[in-house]
Amino acid sequence: MFETLKARPADGILALMQMFKDDPRDNKIDLGVGVYKDATGLTPIMRAVKAAEHTLWETQDSKVYTGLAGDPAFSDAMVALVLGSAVPRDAVASVATPGGTGAVRQAFELIRMARPDARVFVSDPTWPNHVSILNYLGMEVVRYRYFDSETRGVDFDGMMADLKTARAGDVILLHGCCHNPTGANLNLTEWQAVVETLLETGAVPMIDIAYQGFGDGLEEDAAGTRLVASSVPECLIAASCSKNFGIYRERTGILMAVSANKGARKLHQDTLAFLNRQNYSFPPDHGARLVTMILTDESLRADWQAELEDVRLSMLTLRQHLADELQQLSGSDRFGFLAQHRGMFSLLGTTPDRVQALREQNGIYMVGDSRMNIAGLNAQTVPILARAIVDVGV
Repeated sequence: MFETLKARPADGILALMQMFKDDPRDNKIDLGVGVYKDATGLTPIMRAVKAAEHTLWETQDSKVYTGLAGDPAFSDAMVALVLGSAVPRDAVASVATPGGTGAVRQAFELIRMARPDARVFVSDPTWPNHVSILNYLGMEVVRYRYFDSETRGVDFDGMMADLKTARAGDVILLHGCCHNPTGANLNLTEWQAVVETLLETGAVPMIDIAYQGFGDGLEEDAAGTRLVASSVPECLIAASCSKNFGIYRERTGILMAVSANKGARKLHQDTLAFLNRQNYSFPPDHGARLVTMILTDESLRADWQAELEDVRLSMLTLRQHLADELQQLSGSDRFGFLAQHRGMFSLLGTTPDRVQALREQNGIYMVGDSRMNIAGLNAQTVPILARAIVDVGV
């Protein structure tokens, strides 16, 4: 039986992580792995998470299942965080999932169940796992233009032209904020134009929001998602708690199905619970319970938001520092886009051979498409990276 199995292509990011580990150089810089790191190179546990875990350890008296959809209090807290008052709570069906990836996978499963012939439009480029999962499920992928390699911003005209080719029942996958891998985001005027195109074509939006709070702030980063959810007949939202709560290994996420037809909520909720049952039955609870405790406790929430804001501002500072260093070294403002991008990632927009040169000559590791994790930098490594970028002719 198993002799028929074929080797699968190695995951590029995981392979890069191994290459970095195997590199003996002391001055190597890891800009590949997508986790936040502080100035010391560590990914710390947030203060509010520590406090919530301590309380949970003292008070929790059972590890019994919470239900196929997870703890309802977690759903309530996360729906409020992501959607605010944009839509009524009774318009949203939701289930806890194993991380944002689990939410994305369940969303694709739901789409395939509801509309087997639906095409899923994804940005070019997008997070590689989007396309990997869609291909594995045998779903048709259509790429829409997104990143302009000349301006290093959004190719909005190209994007809109491509989205207008969608048909009723197709799905448009959008990044809620802090686009991965480019760091280039839509503004609210552009979000409104996307909404109008969705209404014209009858396509259904699916929003992947994995970095709320890392860009312009918790409320600001949710603005596009809220605009879409409040404007279209139905949409899907996959949200992750890995980054903004720093609980990567706890695998905490949520899938929401929003519909203007409130009468359909029970059907949607039952279907989402059914999908959970087929894939993993009951979702993990530890991370979800910590998130719930933080979001529903005034003191914990205030401390979490303060620390999250420090994280956000540190990344903006690193972005500006890198842009300034490159401007000084190159005598050009062509790297100003780095200060304009948001979130953990930016796409340099250079060639794979130059990315390879950065790695081989300077010990600087980034994904082959030139995505780099800004959070992997610190005040000491920014000048080193800037000099390397100029030297290899990016």
